[in-house]
Amino acid sequence: MRNWNQLFIRHGWLLVQKANGVFDCTKETSENVEFLFQSLEKANIHYKYDLGKLSLCTKPMVEEDWIKVLDFEYRGRGEGLWFRPGAEQPKVAELDTYISGIVRQLNRLGFYTMGSCDGHDKRLAHVMVTMDCDQQSLKELLHSLVGRNVQWQERRNHAHLSFRLERLQLLDLAERLSLIDEAWVKKGSDFINEQNFRETLYELLMIPGVSGEEELVRDCVIEKLTPFVDHITVDHAGNILAEKTYNHGNGPTILLNAHLDTVYEIEADREIIKEENLWYSSTGILGADDRAGVTVLLHLAEHLSHNRAFSGKVKFIFTVEEEQGLIGASQVDKHFLWGTDAAIVVDRRGDGDIVTSCGGHIPFCDSRYGLFFEEVAASADLKGWAVTKGGSSDTRIWASHGIQSVNLSAGYNNEHTSQEILDVEACYNTAKLLKAVFTKGRDLKRLLRQIKQEENIVIMSRKKFAYQRWSS
Repeated sequence: MRNWNQLFIRHGWLLVQKANGVFDCTKETSENVEFLFQSLEKANIHYKYDLGKLSLCTKPMVEEDWIKVLDFEYRGRGEGLWFRPGAEQPKVAELDTYISGIVRQLNRLGFYTMGSCDGHDKRLAHVMVTMDCDQQSLKELLHSLVGRNVQWQERRNHAHLSFRLERLQLLDLAERLSLIDEAWVKKGSDFINEQNFRETLYELLMIPGVSGEEELVRDCVIEKLTPFVDHITVDHAGNILAEKTYNHGNGPTILLNAHLDTVYEIEADREIIKEENLWYSSTGILGADDRAGVTVLLHLAEHLSHNRAFSGKVKFIFTVEEEQGLIGASQVDKHFLWGTDAAIVVDRRGDGDIVTSCGGHIPFCDSRYGLFFEEVAASADLKGWAVTKGGSSDTRIWASHGIQSVNLSAGYNNEHTSQEILDVEACYNTAKLLKAVFTKGRDLKRLLRQIKQEENIVIMSRKKFAYQRWSS
């Protein structure tokens, strides 16, 4: 269920949220505010408006119903004539229903539009931007958000951008654009990616979810993950299970895992103190164990959705009650795990650990699988990553199913205490490492096949030896 702020952003309004259900409308045009009032009244939404402040007294609508209110016959016809780019703001009511949010956000960022179409479910959606905009910055911005799902063509007096996105994905793009600060644009896609990562991390750290009470954080993760996977569900234990096949799925099947729960509840009204890259809580636990890992996997899911370097399948598992003894992971249906070649868990303290065993006594994987991550880190100039032994985690469950598994550092330290601290740069470096790993899909597939073949030889030898002893 989206809140009012999301519904307004996704459908083209530029309002400033002052509190839950309270908005400053003074930076929006009178025409757009009037269209908003008409839409709220049409939907029978009770509101108050005084001196530029809008207060909504009704719970948010389901987006599908909100779209029915906003959509009307011939909306968007002739919209290319309605304003002078850079001098006037576009009129929401004259934009196509599913493209209005993107148009408003592009203009907010200084990329002035001359026309648009949401495709009407018949053709690609497109936006036309003026030729005098900073085209390179816009290309980098859109690449960071949708990768190759945008086509760029230069015409006589404008640049024509076509989006290979479904209509609901256009609304998602508008929402992601709303998080971009105008000052970020000229710093390039890498900077924008990291800032988006930090925004998601902060949001997840503010959601309560002690073991057994993960509903709110689970809902948030489902909302963020759904656009980037083929299938998603919640199992009988409360775990999120999702799958995505990339580029025909000829490569390995990789399980990605982090846990949703915190060991203690996040304290109400606490603040997150940020000292450059180091974040900690004003009181109680920070919750980076394991919201940092969750953020890394969500960031990777979005990255893989518009990056063609990996061919294979990814299974996402976000578990519940990990802190109470790996309860969620132990209840994942074996059928979901079938066919999994390897697992990557992000739930380890520190900033460079590749955990391949529990205490050095219970192996999680063949040593070569752990060393593969060391080699990828070195090739990507990510320093400090090394194989080590560690403690218990969901990794132990996946390894017990015969899956090659590792647990990677997520950047936090002093977990389970009020001194918990997160190095956000180290956390983002874990995301960089995983991106690099997924560019080596062919090498990984070759390694996993070799390990499996050798395991099969050992198994067959043991069976043969046992049979010989029995027969004799």
